[in-house]
Amino acid sequence: MSDNPVISAATQVLAHLPGMARHGSKPSRELPKNPEVQATFLANLRSFEAATGYPSHQAYLGAIHPRQMPERPRALLSMDGASRFGPDGEIMPEEEFLGLMAAVDEFDLIALTTAAADRAGSALSAHPLAKRFNMDRLSAVGKRDISGQAGTLGALNLYWPADDVVGTIQCPHHEDESLAAGVMLENLVNKASGTLALMHLIEDNDLDPDSIDYVISCAEEAVGDRYQRGGGNMAKAMADVAGLRQASGCDVKNFCAAPIPALVIAASLVKAGVFKRVVVAAGGSLPKLGMKFQGHLAKQLPIMEDVVGGCAFLIEADNGSSPKIRLDAVGRHRIAAGGSNQAIMEALAVEPLERNGLKMADVDDFATELHDPEITEPQGSGNVPERNYKMIAGLAVRRGDIPRDQMAEFAATKGMPGFSPTQGHLASAICYLPHALRRLTSGDAQRVHLMAKGSLFLGRMSQQSDGMSVLLERNSD
Repeated sequence: MSDNPVISAATQVLAHLPGMARHGSKPSRELPKNPEVQATFLANLRSFEAATGYPSHQAYLGAIHPRQMPERPRALLSMDGASRFGPDGEIMPEEEFLGLMAAVDEFDLIALTTAAADRAGSALSAHPLAKRFNMDRLSAVGKRDISGQAGTLGALNLYWPADDVVGTIQCPHHEDESLAAGVMLENLVNKASGTLALMHLIEDNDLDPDSIDYVISCAEEAVGDRYQRGGGNMAKAMADVAGLRQASGCDVKNFCAAPIPALVIAASLVKAGVFKRVVVAAGGSLPKLGMKFQGHLAKQLPIMEDVVGGCAFLIEADNGSSPKIRLDAVGRHRIAAGGSNQAIMEALAVEPLERNGLKMADVDDFATELHDPEITEPQGSGNVPERNYKMIAGLAVRRGDIPRDQMAEFAATKGMPGFSPTQGHLASAICYLPHALRRLTSGDAQRVHLMAKGSLFLGRMSQQSDGMSVLLERNSD
């Protein structure tokens, strides 16, 4: 066996949160301005069954490969026999997720009505991960009085179904905007969804929790207080409640691109012998719920951004069978490269392959920004994956790897339709990781190239974009 690090397991989860969709950044600003729009918004939220059967969600959970999804349009499609549990994880209904939030809440931030806590407790008691949930904490949360809290001292209502108040999120410090109730809700949703993915990783792969040395979180939340905004550490918070008692952790931030740098850092730690087993994990982004709701309503579509995601994957020393992480084939977007999409793609998709004597045709799957176009197109953002794959195919032609008349075939066979919810860090390549592991392990693929891009200019501190890529390869040892 070589000393190349490998990825040996990966999980992905979704949480269907129609009641929390109003607390997404865009809806929370726009809905209060117009009661009629708010009423239309609430009337067009999807049921759990519709969200579960949605083909893109079934692809995200590993039930089908993205290339096996039905032809577009598929926004209103629901797959027959769709299950909430897939090969890679699950989609959790909101009433259970409220209970999970309470179970991971260590500061009494969430209060639920007794009825809501009882419903959540009953459902979670029957969950395959029930032994890992802190049911005592959930039981206690239903005994708190929520009357008179929302609307006072900065508390925020929780709803389920769409318009019934079932709880509140408290503001733990009324003079610190970094600890406002909305921020606490965002952080708790992130912690709960990331922890759910982490628990599935441990349980579904029969891993010893004490064998994990380190956890790296790569999500989009900003845990902190007024003196250390975005200070972290969500990784250790998730590891703690997931029972990884021998682990420590830290957070990696890079806008949407963060999961790939986190993967490379984790692999480097294993390669260097610092740690034997490192988990990379991420929860979902509450602010992005309902982000494009205006376009969806204008096209008579349901509110498509009603789920948050989560992921977790294990990196360890070469075990002789799991896909290798080619640390000699890491692509990076240098400052001098410029910010055009072509420059970024050349740095990520071309340079690391060229450096290793590989043609672009030697890669079986390119995974990049896999945003679901059923979500992005109605609001005018276009089909992001299609645009990227055309660019990649064009670069392959320019290199002489394929003839021009094979561009469309290259894009179709090496790329894939977008299937990720608009949780940018998850859409940016990492959502394809469980599929990549299956294809690389079964022999259906020899190489998979993961490429992530990040918009650093959004933070108003740099005009730069960023990106990183890494090549995964079938283990032939």
